[in-house]
Amino acid sequence: MSKRNWIGNSQSHSSQGGDRRHVAWSARICGAVALACFASAAKADEGGVSFWLPGLFGSLAAVPQTAPGWSLLAFSYYTNVKAGADVARAREIQIGRFTPTLTANLSANIHATVGLEWIQPNYTFANPVLGGQLTLGIGAFAGRSTADLAGTLTTTLGPLVSVRSENISSSVTGFGDLYPVAMLKWNHDVHNYMVYATGNIPVGAYDPNRLANLSIGHGAIDGGVGYTYFNPLTGHEFSGVLGFTYNLKNTATQYQNGVDMHFDWGASQFLTKQVQVGLVGYVYKEVGCDSGSGDQVGCFQSQVVGIGPQVGFIFPVGNMQGYLNFKGYKEFAAENRPDGWNAWVTFVISPAAPTPSTPARRMITK
Repeated sequence: MSKRNWIGNSQSHSSQGGDRRHVAWSARICGAVALACFASAAKADEGGVSFWLPGLFGSLAAVPQTAPGWSLLAFSYYTNVKAGADVARAREIQIGRFTPTLTANLSANIHATVGLEWIQPNYTFANPVLGGQLTLGIGAFAGRSTADLAGTLTTTLGPLVSVRSENISSSVTGFGDLYPVAMLKWNHDVHNYMVYATGNIPVGAYDPNRLANLSIGHGAIDGGVGYTYFNPLTGHEFSGVLGFTYNLKNTATQYQNGVDMHFDWGASQFLTKQVQVGLVGYVYKEVGCDSGSGDQVGCFQSQVVGIGPQVGFIFPVGNMQGYLNFKGYKEFAAENRPDGWNAWVTFVISPAAPTPSTPARRMITK
């Protein structure tokens, strides 16, 4: 797969060959960050929880990896979010704190924090598939989730009125679900394209009667397409990935989330061959209604928007290549969903770009 290469203004003409290889690799190792998948936090849909974690894709998401072989992705994620009575009421119904057949007025807030450590091995095949580069991987995480709900619940049953304070605290430490992923990427000069598929295998810590969980409690299938514009001559880059999630029914609660749409994007500038700065963002919206016999809150469509800064660094790790990225998001425009902020620290180690062999000099004899 050919690609023009950006040459930094500070580099001399004699060093351009090495710089070209390095910067081409810089772009592609950043693309490996796109394989950071698919953890669950206190977010949308049933009681405020969804499969998709916005922000998983970012800059250079569709750029193929430089060389085939094994790679490893790890990231630390922390989020701090809160929501009002709409999400608090849905969570209380879900965990069985009151029945919605009563006339109920809940004045409450819910606050949640999640911290997790993600690890994901991936393998990129040397032989093309449909003319593109195929990568398969599976991710898992360990972490801690806490949630606190505080407020006042007023219920009415005929002439009887009941008022009670609601103060619920919940926490869980353990492992989350498993997340297989497949990606197929193509490169055509400054244009890069991707299709991906992933899903959720619900094996993590989950209790339908607990406010905080590390698993979503149901299977899910997610897929989408991505595009990256990257011009190595200027260092300009923009990426966008659009995907949709189909959620299976939660058999413990008989609740099925509607179809979710998500769009992650990133824009960056390579200041040097090792340093990248820019912005990241996402838009998340539930486009289908929730359903199932356990749905006691109606359609409950959710949405949120996030935006924030990013900075990335590329460096050698032995005979491999490393990439370290810091990014954060501030959320707004939330509906039926907690919002707040989240921060990521991502590390990727992948095969380095192969060094072209130097033709042997011809010996001249007389």
